[in-house]
Amino acid sequence: MDAPRHNRRDFLGRVAVSIAGASAGFSVGESLRASTGEMPYRTLGRSKERVSLVGLGGYHLGNAADEATAVHLVHAAIEHGINFMDNCWDYHDGRSEEWMGKALHDGRRQKVFLMSKIDGQTKSSATKQVDDCLRRLETDVIDLMQFHEVIRPGDPERIFGAGGAFEALSAAKKAGKIRYIGFTGHKDPDIHLKMIETALQHGFTFDAVQMPINLLDYHFKSFQNKVLPVLVKHGIGALGMKPLAEGHLFETKTVTAIEAYHYVMSLPVSVMITGIDSMGRLEQALEAARTFKPLGEKELAALRAKTATVARAGQFEPFKTSDSYDGTVHNPQWLG
Repeated sequence: MDAPRHNRRDFLGRVAVSIAGASAGFSVGESLRASTGEMPYRTLGRSKERVSLVGLGGYHLGNAADEATAVHLVHAAIEHGINFMDNCWDYHDGRSEEWMGKALHDGRRQKVFLMSKIDGQTKSSATKQVDDCLRRLETDVIDLMQFHEVIRPGDPERIFGAGGAFEALSAAKKAGKIRYIGFTGHKDPDIHLKMIETALQHGFTFDAVQMPINLLDYHFKSFQNKVLPVLVKHGIGALGMKPLAEGHLFETKTVTAIEAYHYVMSLPVSVMITGIDSMGRLEQALEAARTFKPLGEKELAALRAKTATVARAGQFEPFKTSDSYDGTVHNPQWLG
């Protein structure tokens, strides 16, 4: 790609934003809002990077009608205060990254905190995938790079073992290709805890961790109850994804999208990443941001009560109970 690349090392001023609460029963302190518009901003864990409470999900961006639509969605999101951009090496065979790269031309790259993910768990595969991400996103540095789909009990040891992907991301950070390191997963909170502990045993603390957080998660294999307090304790940025449980929350006919968004926003997450593939989806997320006021414990409990019965068996969270969302299970070659 011939478009100019942008150096990100000195980008984004660090603004401290307090998020109260250190356990699953916490409340969130008032978020900093932009001087124009109504997008709340928080800090990404201990990094003090200023990030929008709403993040634009890269997978769904690749489902937009065409490249022009995707570019327009990214531009509109930035104009309305969304500065956290999510993506991944494997989304739509690279299309999501390529479309986002096109959208971040003309100075917009400097306005966003850019995150992507890699599947490679060996040093060689991870190194190649990092370079692929940089090329597709048309940038010299990615703000946050994450190990994607940590969903198997053996993944932490493989990533941190000799010749593993952690060596690749450490080298990429030293070379200035990435700024922060995190990981994602959607399967089991115990695997997340193992990944965090494995990192600590190797003298490393993650900068961010991404996981499903929604009104169903609370009742079944709960990342909110098991993992979120650990992230707060260690100052790790919490990235909540699947706030609508990939749309399955609507099948329960229990809560509205705005209620679901406000629930997640009321937890100590740095960013709530949501899928946006149309202007309607973007407007819905922006409306949730504009109308957000932290919910008290009674309000949170009332919403959880609405979903308690339907959520207990995990039937509306198939990303936890099946392999239908496991890209690296269906494409094991991505792991290296």
